[in-house]
Amino acid sequence: MEEKQTSINSLKVNFKVTGEGPVVLILHGWGSSSDSWVEVQQILAGEGFKVVCPDFPGFGKSETPKKPWGVSDYVEWTTSFIRSQNMDSFFLLSHSFGGRIAIKMAAEHQKEIRAMVLCSAAGLKHKPDFKTQIIFILSKIGSILLAPRIMRRVKDTARNVFYLFFRHRDYVKAPINMRETMKKVVAEDLLPYLSSISTKTLVVWGRRDKILPVDDAYIIEKEINGAQLEIMKAADHSPHLQMPEELSGLVIKFFKTSV
Repeated sequence: MEEKQTSINSLKVNFKVTGEGPVVLILHGWGSSSDSWVEVQQILAGEGFKVVCPDFPGFGKSETPKKPWGVSDYVEWTTSFIRSQNMDSFFLLSHSFGGRIAIKMAAEHQKEIRAMVLCSAAGLKHKPDFKTQIIFILSKIGSILLAPRIMRRVKDTARNVFYLFFRHRDYVKAPINMRETMKKVVAEDLLPYLSSISTKTLVVWGRRDKILPVDDAYIIEKEINGAQLEIMKAADHSPHLQMPEELSGLVIKFFKTSV
């Protein structure tokens, strides 16, 4: 496996390449990087694919954008990366946050995508549950209580403790501008894009996923015309880490029958 660096849209980025054959582009999830996909890359490469996995800007070893990005910014960057690597056509494998990018790409640039796997894909907005409503109310109260000048010094610390307590660790860990990126990304509902996707699609989901509800898998399958669905009964939100061989088997079978 070879690790490379390049500059895309004035940002220095890192990516991994391995294997020879039809190209598979992997789009990783939030807070992750190409490192988490090494085992899957190697398995796919062993089955006759050239596998490319970039670190998104703001993740892994890639440079962080100077301003907050939304989904469209990441789609634009990804299409620029694809052109830089001369990918005339490719298979697309995405996970979680990467699924957001894949969904919008497939809706807007689907001619280049031979087939697509959406693994635990994010992108659907849900009505806030009771816990989320309580979090929102408490955050508003906290902002009011911490508004006086004497409390401003502790406001950031208090906010981080608040998000950590309610398990929003991705927000706490992220640099300031990536926190704003996270807000922009999760604010967009990608449901309207699904019905315009004609790319052959396989939706893969872990039955034990506690990050994104398995119900989302059935919605995505229904909205994308002709989509197939595989539920991995023993997997959680990250099948590529928990069950890389089983996930790779599903991906390889799907891509090879999509040629």
